[in-house]
Amino acid sequence: MTEHMRGLSAWADLLAAGRTPRFALICLGVWLNAADALVTATIMPSVGADLGGYAFFSWSVAGFLLGAILAGASAGRFSEILGLRPATVVAGLILAAGCVVSAAASSMSLFLLGRFVQGFGSGWMSGLAMVAIAFLFPERHLGRVFAAVAAVWGLATIFGPLLGGLMAHAGSWRTVFWLFAGQAVLFSVAARFLLPGEATAARSASVPWRQLALLCIAIAVLGAADISRRADVALALVGLCLALLVWMLRVDRQARHRLLPRTAGNLGAVPGAGYAAMFFLTATSVGFLIYAPPLLQQLHGLTPLAAGYAVAAHAMGWTVAAFVVSGATPRTADRWIRFGALCIVLGAVLLTVVMRQSPVPFIVAAAVVMGLGFGFSSALMNRRVLAALPDDDRATGSSALIAVRQAGEAVGAAIAGAVANLAGFGAGLTLASAQSTAFWVFVAALPLGTLGALAAWRMTQLPSGPGSQI
Repeated sequence: MTEHMRGLSAWADLLAAGRTPRFALICLGVWLNAADALVTATIMPSVGADLGGYAFFSWSVAGFLLGAILAGASAGRFSEILGLRPATVVAGLILAAGCVVSAAASSMSLFLLGRFVQGFGSGWMSGLAMVAIAFLFPERHLGRVFAAVAAVWGLATIFGPLLGGLMAHAGSWRTVFWLFAGQAVLFSVAARFLLPGEATAARSASVPWRQLALLCIAIAVLGAADISRRADVALALVGLCLALLVWMLRVDRQARHRLLPRTAGNLGAVPGAGYAAMFFLTATSVGFLIYAPPLLQQLHGLTPLAAGYAVAAHAMGWTVAAFVVSGATPRTADRWIRFGALCIVLGAVLLTVVMRQSPVPFIVAAAVVMGLGFGFSSALMNRRVLAALPDDDRATGSSALIAVRQAGEAVGAAIAGAVANLAGFGAGLTLASAQSTAFWVFVAALPLGTLGALAAWRMTQLPSGPGSQI
């Protein structure tokens, strides 16, 4: 049998045994999450001009992520308590409600409230998608499932900025959120019929309230950091947030009813090192996703649509690279993970050099390098972490794949927001503030990328398999 025929056979096996409609539902959920991020990045300059509040610009992402962290971290636990189907239905309805609030907002505060609610729905939806993948698909299919997820992201890179750019050009940014509200309702209806009522065996009906309380406090501290007018205070609050997250991990590890896998905070275990790599590498990239659209419009004269596609090059690189490594063997996967982490750091370095005044193709190339890094590493990290999780941690551990990345995005957004406001962005988008922001936001990302690359290297040095640690 030729390699082409074996590939077709593997995809046919993936979609067999009634898995096709469930696979399509997961892809719809991924589309809602991916397109939301890209569309919102494209239309935010129009939202800022309409509603005001440039000092709160990064909250379009940070507010979304604060809700997503809380929801994503608890998604696995609540899927055990409620069952996958009802939890997923609720997630879609919450997302729809948040979209309605943002669409109808008359002020930036109401818009950001809607973004928070959207984040909660999207975080729960994304976490539950990882639970569904972990429990509804055999391990032999995980590489192709994650490649298909990357393909959906690729479609979002094409249609998301197009939709956002067209709506921004027409002065109808609110229409975007009405459209997403309708899609979220459709997702909930489909989930009611396509998902099983129970995806996991609930260990008990107990909720890990102490861990959730610490997580809420950490999120509140992070929110205070992002609206602080003083960069030194904001960065100190980010440090406090990280300390609270570490405390939450320690409490969770010793708790009877856990929110995360027991090894989540242990860098000597594959899940712990993998989560750390995901957290810091994701934090490295978020400054580009938030600030590149307005910077490209101000410094390089791009239209909202063109700026959206320049940012989408990052996601397109991710998609292409994910397909390249979808069939990687365990022997080669670790090398791809290390190479991908290095590409992410290299992309951040390049952006510090080219964003201010280099030609746009150089900026796009730097974004593609960073996107390739995520494509080479992210799915393979997911596979390695899932393989290392024992059965009783599989639901919480799989949902944490999303929650940890969203936590990294929120922390990265808070740091980028503090640095951007210190550089003058919060006082208004001018040529001087754009030039300053275009340098310092990406410099601030370099330490985060370095920590992420070190954690990724650490993970690949550890033995695989459930319970493996040193």
